[in-house]
Amino acid sequence: MTRPPAFSAEEVERYARHLVLREIGGPGQQKLKAARVLIIGLGGLGGPASLYLTAAGIGGLVIADPDSVETSNLQRQVLFTTTDCGRSKVDAGLQRLTALNPNVETQALQLAVEGRNARDLIEGFDLVLDGTDDFATRLVVSDACLAAGVPLVSGAIGRWTGQVGVFTGRPCYRCLVPESPPDAETCQAVGVIGALAGVIGSMMALEAIKLITGAGDSLAGRLLVYDALSSMTRTVRVAPDPHCPSCGGGQIGG
Repeated sequence: MTRPPAFSAEEVERYARHLVLREIGGPGQQKLKAARVLIIGLGGLGGPASLYLTAAGIGGLVIADPDSVETSNLQRQVLFTTTDCGRSKVDAGLQRLTALNPNVETQALQLAVEGRNARDLIEGFDLVLDGTDDFATRLVVSDACLAAGVPLVSGAIGRWTGQVGVFTGRPCYRCLVPESPPDAETCQAVGVIGALAGVIGSMMALEAIKLITGAGDSLAGRLLVYDALSSMTRTVRVAPDPHCPSCGGGQIGG
């Protein structure tokens, strides 16, 4: 029988606000420490999500992104500073996250997630967070998570609107977005308000913590949409698509 991970005196002090929280407590914090999480995309969403999961005491965190830090990123990507420009995002992120919480085993992968490597990369994780900014990658990640039986927390932002969804089987992300829209807008083309990235990235981390600890009701099978201009939030149910090419009528991993 595997014993739950023990906490050092420093960790007890570090996670004190979780340990006294009824919905998490010692058992929930042990689940966080035992969890392995993969964050794909270390930009506006993956950055704040990685900060909060690291602060929360995730046991193992892997960050994957192929890009380097650019000056235009700094308007919304708060994981980085001006001196990081030109560095790979995962290297700069690894340094920042390790400084925040050295108890977390953090690994950096400077690579793009594609159809040929997605399944092997995702296999074995307890949870995946997708903070990428293009539909093609999101669909690849969703398909790989479904095949591997790994829950997915997906986030997206554009202009003044953001959304967060949790997919644990059927419906999957393809039930929401069957294929890449031919006229999809990009933040580079239409802009995005910087602080929105922090809001949605933090929501992604919160959903991840809830999934791992079992606290509250997750967004599984639902999509939360936040309109920053009107300060309105709505949650809609994602209906399973009987014709979905990924999950069809079967179960996750089927």
